[in-house]
Amino acid sequence: MQECRHENGKIEPRTSPTEMAAECVENGKRSDDKKSETQDEEAYISKLRQAIPQCCAVGAKNLLLITFGSTLGFSTILIPALQKEDSDIKVTMEELTWIGSLNLFLVPFGCLASGPLSQYLGRRKTMMLANIPFVIAWLMFHYASKPAMLLVALAMTGLTGGLLEGPVITYVAEVTQPYLRGMLSATSSMAVILGIFTQMLSGSLVGWRTVALINVIYPLLCFFALCFVPESPHWLAAKGRLKESERALCWLRGWVGPSMVRNEFEALRDSIQKSIQTDTDKEEIWRAYTKRTFYLPFFLVSAGFFISNFGGSSTLQTFAVVIFEKLNTPIDEYTATVFLGVAQVIGTILCVLIIHLMGKRRLTFLSVGGSGICLLIIAIYGYLNNAGYFDGIRYSWIPTTLLIGSAFATNLGIRTLPWILAGEVFPVKVRSTATGAAGMVAYVMASIANKTFLYMINGMSLPGTFFFYSLINLGGLCLLYAILPETEGRTLREIEEHYAGIQNLKNRPKKEQQATKEKWAVTNPAIVYDESTESKL
Repeated sequence: MQECRHENGKIEPRTSPTEMAAECVENGKRSDDKKSETQDEEAYISKLRQAIPQCCAVGAKNLLLITFGSTLGFSTILIPALQKEDSDIKVTMEELTWIGSLNLFLVPFGCLASGPLSQYLGRRKTMMLANIPFVIAWLMFHYASKPAMLLVALAMTGLTGGLLEGPVITYVAEVTQPYLRGMLSATSSMAVILGIFTQMLSGSLVGWRTVALINVIYPLLCFFALCFVPESPHWLAAKGRLKESERALCWLRGWVGPSMVRNEFEALRDSIQKSIQTDTDKEEIWRAYTKRTFYLPFFLVSAGFFISNFGGSSTLQTFAVVIFEKLNTPIDEYTATVFLGVAQVIGTILCVLIIHLMGKRRLTFLSVGGSGICLLIIAIYGYLNNAGYFDGIRYSWIPTTLLIGSAFATNLGIRTLPWILAGEVFPVKVRSTATGAAGMVAYVMASIANKTFLYMINGMSLPGTFFFYSLINLGGLCLLYAILPETEGRTLREIEEHYAGIQNLKNRPKKEQQATKEKWAVTNPAIVYDESTESKL
């Protein structure tokens, strides 16, 4: 009696050796054909092909952030134009301070509606609708005839800027794979800085009304770009639109067929179902806000925002033209502002490129320390110049260069760091709420810093204001040295255990440990919900 083993493991007797041999050969061919077909399909879907659609989706979203960045940078060219004696719109000092800060004051109010609206309408549709108020605001700027119109337009940009906070953050997290998520998330800050830079550049070439008209192009481009990218697969699955969710996932993973995303789609569907079941236990969620895993990270992120905003990064950008004029810069103040914008862009790009190599701690220390030293030297120079110890006109290139260097240093680390940390350091149960609260803290601090800047110059003089900023940076350096963990190369679970007191993350993981984690992230494309960490804490 002879036997042949089939693919399913079942063994059947054969009376004829010829039949047995023929069937085994046929089974072997079938198995080889399946393996060959799978290998060809996997080889065809390269990493580049998977990355391109995700980059396209994030790029469409970044056009919205460029639009928001242009609203933040517009005050940089608007304020000095309104201060001129021949300005066609007459403003008071109080109105000037509101023009520099009103939009930032109202961003938190937009954030309150951001989450519920994006959950109801969808991430993509909310981002598309956000472009409409931006278009209206730019047209109001262009045709403004009195300060009230300017303030209304600024209020619209602030509220809309807060409105896009929720969909922008969640869309990136939900459409990208883990091995691309960090890099593509970091492009958000770069897009905002790029939007600010466009205002500095265009403001040096044409008047502010023309700039406002040019800015209408950005939201229009964003609207049409978003028409060609899919909705978040996670949001579609949560709404029960599983077929649409699967099609969106196929688009985002390289325009592939459903068979290529089957495992990820099933994991996504299971994770959505698990999160729905978890949400039923809402009465225990408040306890997560009483743990050290919430309040210690929240203090860290808030401290980062405080150092960034009250260390001068926000005000030096908004009032750059005014500051360069007071410093008697050797070049045109608008040209100097363009150089400052270039320094900001280069600093942000370098941050994205080297943060993985240097780690967050060292890069942050370099950023805060460099900015503090630059501002301290400018303050000393200002005091000596006012005392008449040297010719300020002859050496005016020194504070100009140092101010541009300070802009580069802040964007190299401290300006981007709190936003990155906000997405890493909070536990999963409170992450969305805590991140939103941290963002509100950031915008409130930035608005207060901008609102008080002109009053500080009048009361403390420009050198005194710079000295205050330098103390904030150098004092912040000491604080961050004590409380900032090294989260680069660490999993979210390790970060949470650090704040629970289970382990210490002052140092980066070894190269072999980091390589293992990166390999794990590539092979686990879906969001992981790990309940063991919460139970252990």
